[in-house]
Amino acid sequence: MEISEPLSAKDVKFDQSADVIVVGMGVAGACAAVEAHEAGADVLVIERTSGGGGSSAMAGGYVYFGGGTRVQKANGFDDTVEDMFNYIMAVTPEPNAEKIRLYCDNSVAHFDWMERQGVPFNDRFFPGKDPEHPTDETLSWTGNEDAWPFSEIAKPVPRGHKIGVNGAAAYAMMNALIATVKRIGIRVEFDSAVNALVCDDSGRIVGVRYRQFDEIHYAEARKGVVLTTGGFVWNRELIDQYTPNMALEGVIPHGAPTSDGAGHQLGMSVGGSLMNMAATMISIPIYAPESRIKGILVNKNGQRFINEDTYHGRATAFAMQQPDMVAYLICDAPSFGERNGYEALIDAWETVAEMEHDLGIPEGALQKTLAVYNENAARGQDPDFHKAAKYLTPLAEPPFAAVNITLGPVSAQGLTQGGLTTTADAQVLDEAGRIIPGLYAAGATASNIAKDSAGYASGFMIGESSYFGRRAGAHAARVR
Repeated sequence: MEISEPLSAKDVKFDQSADVIVVGMGVAGACAAVEAHEAGADVLVIERTSGGGGSSAMAGGYVYFGGGTRVQKANGFDDTVEDMFNYIMAVTPEPNAEKIRLYCDNSVAHFDWMERQGVPFNDRFFPGKDPEHPTDETLSWTGNEDAWPFSEIAKPVPRGHKIGVNGAAAYAMMNALIATVKRIGIRVEFDSAVNALVCDDSGRIVGVRYRQFDEIHYAEARKGVVLTTGGFVWNRELIDQYTPNMALEGVIPHGAPTSDGAGHQLGMSVGGSLMNMAATMISIPIYAPESRIKGILVNKNGQRFINEDTYHGRATAFAMQQPDMVAYLICDAPSFGERNGYEALIDAWETVAEMEHDLGIPEGALQKTLAVYNENAARGQDPDFHKAAKYLTPLAEPPFAAVNITLGPVSAQGLTQGGLTTTADAQVLDEAGRIIPGLYAAGATASNIAKDSAGYASGFMIGESSYFGRRAGAHAARVR
């Protein structure tokens, strides 16, 4: 979508107005709209599609909550705000301590708020490791909390809170939030694409221009405009300019067709700065079944490079740092288990030497790596990478299988994580770090907590999008 330069309020005639205009109705937009309404503002949502939901509705449905939610307590997990804070700070590259502190301090209250909007959670726990468990249990492990080195930094506690329906569940969250928007009477203009911001003489953002089918409209925002249009996975120009990993062979953009960077471009059109634009979330699952964590990840030289019980996004990030980005998961018969339907199995061999030869690994290298690993695993130890003891067992029972973890031959979904630079209240900043009055951004349109695959946990994006969407709506509503 083509975004125009900002318009002067003197040159337009508004045909409607609101205190707060929210652009987009994914999870960030819906939460911003509800929070602004609860704070007493008259709210208008302008949504590009016919029903809302965006990329949020396509997600697995995990929300990252912690600090002692009802679900954690019901399953006997004693989480604290400090452990949650310490974990996120440790796992996040260049962490924003202010935003992370607010997110953690308010996590339990945010969970309660989401439930009050009708988002369904239950009190059950899924104990295994699965990139997206197919059943409806809410609580599960969705990050690196129980993996080294983070397990030594903060007490390991599961914080992934999946929407309580079977399978990919975020649609149920969006159904609930959109129903709340409708129930409380927030106005929504569907099939409407915002293509320009409107400024007054001081540079304050005071409205938007949008196209609805063949008609052009102008809407006044008396207090603020909140941009929540999603990421930019479908904008090739922005991908080529900022995010080289998204252009790699095998990366499949994951997001609604409207995730084309419209909000990023709107923000830039009035001087908004961008940050973390190279960051992506790209993941090739090495499990399920969970037994595959007992295998070892090796590069083209037959060398291990990470503890295999780490989050699959982190494993993929480390795999992409290996020579030629080549990586394999090596399993024996018991650890391989059943086919999962999406792994890229290369083959199976009766001996490690045959596997090594056929994979083109230097002669003896994989055999040595596996011999050392098996010797240590037999003692319940992993001195090189500290994989948890419950996943340590010698890999000795043929046939031996190799699963490809190489991007290119293997496809993986990719998300963008960079966006507009914002304050803790979601106010957009310019290149000099100054607030652009009247302009807010949240969700994948802004850069908040999630920074890259290596530090990601399933639930970060919906968690931060919903939380900072609420902060945007609340702050905009308070403007005088």
